[in-house]
Amino acid sequence: MKKIVLFAAMALATFAANAQPKFAHVNFTELVQLMPEADKAREAMTASQKEASDTFQSMYEEYQTKVQQYQQKAASWTPAIKESKEKELTDIQQRLEEFNQTIQQELQQQQQQLMAPIYQKAQDTVSKLAKDGGYIYVMDQSTFLYFDPAQSTDLTPAARKALGIPEGRTLETLQAELQAQAEAQAAPAK
Repeated sequence: MKKIVLFAAMALATFAANAQPKFAHVNFTELVQLMPEADKAREAMTASQKEASDTFQSMYEEYQTKVQQYQQKAASWTPAIKESKEKELTDIQQRLEEFNQTIQQELQQQQQQLMAPIYQKAQDTVSKLAKDGGYIYVMDQSTFLYFDPAQSTDLTPAARKALGIPEGRTLETLQAELQAQAEAQAAPAK
């Protein structure tokens, strides 16, 4: 019995000495930003931001109209009317400030809610690839000052494929797409 235990221990020690730990890296930011789900999240955020901007703009226009009215007619108003109009302007100004603060918080929360499942899907995909490949560590290459790519496997291409990211799509092409969309929205309608 002692010989079997001794033999097993020697075999395990030999295997451990010869086994090389496997390391991998991935560009997690690239994966998350290029996922098709991220495009849908960006579209939803753009729509929400436009709605918020339109609402704020109409509130601001109402405020400007009332300011102009106040400036034009203040001299002819009685003190009670003037005080009422000043209070109205102050109330509108406070509503503008409150709306701006609230909408910024809501948009941030919406973005977090939209992105959470995207991050989770990317994380799950990378974890599955790492487990299937027998890697003991997978590092996000953007968080390291240095790593030797010759001693680490890049899982980004496999993760891109698993996540359905088109082959030719890069962060640069995404940036160009977003720039074109922004320019198209900023262009005056004809």
